Amino acid sequence: MGEQLSPDEKFQLITRNLQEVLGEEKLKEILKERELKVYWGTATTGKPHVAYFVPMSKIADFLKAGCEVTILFADLHAYLDNMKAPWELLELRVKYYEQIIKAMLESIGVPLDKLKFVKGTDFQLSREYTLDVYRLSSVVTEHDAKKAGAEVVKQVEHPLLSGLLYPGLQALDEEFLKVDAQFGGVDQRKIFTLAEKYLPSLGYTKRIHMMNPMVPGLTGGKMSSSEEESKIDLLDKSQEVKKKLKKAFCEPGNVENNGILSFVKHVLFPLHSEFVIKRDPKWGGDKVYTDYEEVEKDFAAEQIHPGDLKASVELALNKLLDPIRKKFETPELKKLTTSAYPVPSKNKGGAKGNPKQTADEEEVIPSRLDIRVGKVISVEKHPDAESLYLEKIDVGEEQPRTVVSGLVAYISQEQLQDRLVVLLCNLKPQKMRGIESQAMLLCASIEGESRKVEPLDPPEGSAPGDRVFVDGYESGKPDDELKPKKKVFEKLQVDLKISGENVAQWKEQNLMTKLGQITCKTLKGGNIS
Repeated sequence: MGEQLSPDEKFQLITRNLQEVLGEEKLKEILKERELKVYWGTATTGKPHVAYFVPMSKIADFLKAGCEVTILFADLHAYLDNMKAPWELLELRVKYYEQIIKAMLESIGVPLDKLKFVKGTDFQLSREYTLDVYRLSSVVTEHDAKKAGAEVVKQVEHPLLSGLLYPGLQALDEEFLKVDAQFGGVDQRKIFTLAEKYLPSLGYTKRIHMMNPMVPGLTGGKMSSSEEESKIDLLDKSQEVKKKLKKAFCEPGNVENNGILSFVKHVLFPLHSEFVIKRDPKWGGDKVYTDYEEVEKDFAAEQIHPGDLKASVELALNKLLDPIRKKFETPELKKLTTSAYPVPSKNKGGAKGNPKQTADEEEVIPSRLDIRVGKVISVEKHPDAESLYLEKIDVGEEQPRTVVSGLVAYISQEQLQDRLVVLLCNLKPQKMRGIESQAMLLCASIEGESRKVEPLDPPEGSAPGDRVFVDGYESGKPDDELKPKKKVFEKLQVDLKISGENVAQWKEQNLMTKLGQITCKTLKGGNIS
């Protein structure tokens, strides 16, 4: 198809729905002379999820425009990024990614024979590449390397040297894959600009960089492999898809940070050139849209109900997922999945004494807590208790949660209103003076002659529903509901403290979101409850 298009038509197809292109003029010049050579790389870490359909649909665009496309399975990068993929699992993760990515491409009708698949360690361990890593490390500053990886490499208080190498290796990949352009998410922009700055110092050509916008997750923030509630796995059963979409953030009329609408814009429209809202005849029946802007306009005007939008996306999404799920029903691929992503053992090292007790103790880990960022929508005195506040708090779900808290003596209603806070969301709801409290507001406190209490502060830019995790425990799935008799939170709460730097910690490991650390303004050394 690419041969039938003019250079301008190819340019439009290549760049549609992209957030930014660095090197547009160079791209136009190449298209006048020959086909573009482009690569997309993915670090083989957590399981790919439905947001991967966004780059897949762009790869389909590239192929339609006649581009020569290379897909890089960046296994070495997966290890360098704070060992998100253990060394012993690298090969299995690559095999899983190759099978799942190919299944995705087949489900959207992309011919695999037009693509080139490459594994990072096939060329990144060569003598020439290794020498270039040393050459690059002699000119790139520590500041630039850390800045380049800030939005991609996992950020920790004491970063490893491997995370600083990551951006430089990604820059070198452009030269060793012999491409004109690299394609990725806009979160890669700082790595792209590092490549543009430093590759010429090694005598290599500055490449074109094309960036997709980041698709919001189901909770409104970035869709992430490490945040179970923000993503739909490619192998999730249809019932699980329905359940997750039902809980997804989709406020009537709100088009900002709406992961459902973003999926329609960046996946369904590019693939099908239309989208159908399925609805009951008494509400007007089905409506076919051929322009995404009309979908967004009608949703903003509340002419599309969130329930109808979710149901329509669910139907379209399951059509994409069905062939993938079917392919992975084979014994070979089932075994590959469980081998590449083994379930962590609950009882390592053998139990002494009472095995059941040892297993129970080892299960008490922070990833079992469903801690989220919330935004206080309203706050008023409890009608039956002047010593309690009754708060409505947005936690990224369709309905706000009711929270009863005892902050009356420590903070005014005005100070709480519209404030971002941190909540424990999977405690069993309990009635407090006749009103059910559906979450716990987490605060720092210091006991003394006069008790001091402050709500915890999420990092700047946080949104309701953003997951809060303990560094090193981000990959686990929270319990649906913590059983009161097990006292999981109570056992973990003993080690929840505020550090000397005002950072919330569990056993000296930071509480974080994808944007940074959870903090407290003044109560150094305080307890968290």
